[in-house]
Amino acid sequence: MQMNHHPISKLALVWLTLLCSVIVSFAELEFGHCERVVKEWADTSSSPREEHPNKDKRSLQDLLFFLHVPRTGGRTYFHCFLRKLYDNAEECPRSYDKLHFDPRKQKCKLLATHDDYSLMSMLPRERTSVMTIVRDPVARVLSTYEFSVEVAARFLVHPNLTSATMMSGRIRKKNVISTLDIWPWKYLVPWMREDLFARRDARKLKGVVIIEDDNPYDMEEMLMPLHTYLDTPTAHDIIHNGATFQIAGLTNNSRLSEAHEVRHCVQKYKNLGEPVLQVAKRRLDSMMYVGLTEEHRESASLFANVVGSQVLSQVVTSNITSKTTKSEASVKVSESGSDKSEIQNSTSEVASNKIEAKSGNMTVKTLMEVYEGCITHLRKSQGTRRVNSLKRISPANFTRGTRTRVPNEVIEQIKSLNNLDVELYKYAKEIFVKEHELVSKKMVSTSKRSIVDLQNVFGEMEAEKMWKLVSVALMLLLLFLLFLFVNARRRITSKVKMKKMKSKKIVCESDSLQLINIVKKGNNIPLISLVHP
Repeated sequence: MQMNHHPISKLALVWLTLLCSVIVSFAELEFGHCERVVKEWADTSSSPREEHPNKDKRSLQDLLFFLHVPRTGGRTYFHCFLRKLYDNAEECPRSYDKLHFDPRKQKCKLLATHDDYSLMSMLPRERTSVMTIVRDPVARVLSTYEFSVEVAARFLVHPNLTSATMMSGRIRKKNVISTLDIWPWKYLVPWMREDLFARRDARKLKGVVIIEDDNPYDMEEMLMPLHTYLDTPTAHDIIHNGATFQIAGLTNNSRLSEAHEVRHCVQKYKNLGEPVLQVAKRRLDSMMYVGLTEEHRESASLFANVVGSQVLSQVVTSNITSKTTKSEASVKVSESGSDKSEIQNSTSEVASNKIEAKSGNMTVKTLMEVYEGCITHLRKSQGTRRVNSLKRISPANFTRGTRTRVPNEVIEQIKSLNNLDVELYKYAKEIFVKEHELVSKKMVSTSKRSIVDLQNVFGEMEAEKMWKLVSVALMLLLLFLLFLFVNARRRITSKVKMKKMKSKKIVCESDSLQLINIVKKGNNIPLISLVHP
């Protein structure tokens, strides 16, 4: 029996060996294919015209493209900086809505969008300046998770998911872009919304649900735990290394036909991520402005001095009336469930600041003051909206303090899944430090030059003009001295007159007293002699 089975065992072993060889061969072929695809894309994306379309990246071109990486604080820049500097008519129509974006619009000067860098294929490269903001990958991923939950929780006012989906489609206004229209939230929010409704339905079936742990990132009865969220296909495709893919132009929202395949290859083979990272770094290098979320104050100051100063210098007072009457002024970007009064207040505030900017009265200093006031109002309204939204999944709540509850192993998991973003963030910090030092030196140099110029103005004056200036100064000085002299003489004369009047008064009073005493003593002096001595 053993002899009969021996050949079969050998045959099975041969087939297994062949199968493994085939699998290995297919894997090698797939890796080789991916390697070629990534390399070809990287070579195409690394041409001099592609990376450095402008000779001077610090000079503001006709169009400013704000590549807004989600959850980096870009909304604050959009409302508190860009909308103070640009009129609605100068903003590219429906910037955040890919389906309605039209870059060919005349006088379109501002494009702020979550679209990736592939959008540059539709823009005039030589006349476009690009800016972006980068955030620490761990903080960005956590913020993405929190915001997905926050927006999805707003729909829990509805009795069920079907009702929420139907109503969200009906209440959208014609000229208002909802969060559900904007990448990546048009994918992340419906996904999270469906999960929240499923967990709420499960709680209703159970009856009483006891929440044992108050950690909002691991509250399975209320919402999807963070560690589960991080390992889903949706998170892998949209969130992880999101900043690198967006700046490289390889998101699932890309206009490049090869974007999906390149992204898939990099996600499958980590060592193929280096070419993508290098392209993203070069694109950061070519940008007019790169801010850091963590360096909020310094980033805002850098923006005001690098971008804001150039926009203000291009202001023409005659354009105030004509540019603010366009029909597109009614188009707004809003979040689902935004409070109408807050929107109206912020709109009127933006309008008044725009008038100040367009009138030429705004400077870099006043721009920063306006920005500080704006972010205070914006953060307050965002905080109120978040509290009201998260009440629907209480006791789950996200604050700065709750992030300390995220376990270290989850933090390390986020870093590992976002290895490209970790390196890109380090590079962005290097760029930021260099640009900050350059602007600081330029400000000091400008201040010194102003003093020197002032000295040169006086030094280059003709002798005749200088003497005229000196003569006028001396005349004014003499007049001043004469005024002091006359004033002093008047005071002395006044004092002398006062002394004489006082002495006469004293004499009269003493004579009157003597006369009264004489009368009292009954002297026989005739009255006529007293009156007429």
